[in-house]
Amino acid sequence: MSTVIEVFREDWADQGIALPAYATAGAAGADLRANFPPEERDIGLILQPMDRQIVPTGLRVAIPEGFEMQIRPRSGLALKHGITLPNTPGTIDSDYRGPLGVLLVNFGAEPFPIAHGDRIAQAIIAPVVQAEFHLVHEMGETARGGGGFGSTGVG
Repeated sequence: MSTVIEVFREDWADQGIALPAYATAGAAGADLRANFPPEERDIGLILQPMDRQIVPTGLRVAIPEGFEMQIRPRSGLALKHGITLPNTPGTIDSDYRGPLGVLLVNFGAEPFPIAHGDRIAQAIIAPVVQAEFHLVHEMGETARGGGGFGSTGVG
């Protein structure tokens, strides 16, 4: 199944940076790349340990109604360097038309450089179901009941 995502490139964005793309035929996520303004391209940015910064992609996207774009961490960056998203997955709603930035955090022990054009996250396109919420005066019982965090076993 294929869904068309309209992509707009900011006037300042580097035209040579690839649009979101799937690395393999079976990939669920399309790679998003850092696209810095001209004055920052040579230096990129350094993400210090425990620091959070929004990394620009130079893009805006039009997600069709009934879908969302989920922004997720790249597993290699998370494993090797502790780079992840503090709000994972981030959600881009179908009615948002602002700049697409990726909020990254460095949970690693070392400063992490992000260069112009680096793959920084992945985008997943997913269907959205909106529910109706109805107030009730009692809840049905289940085997689990009110058990919360850790109530179904260790871990």
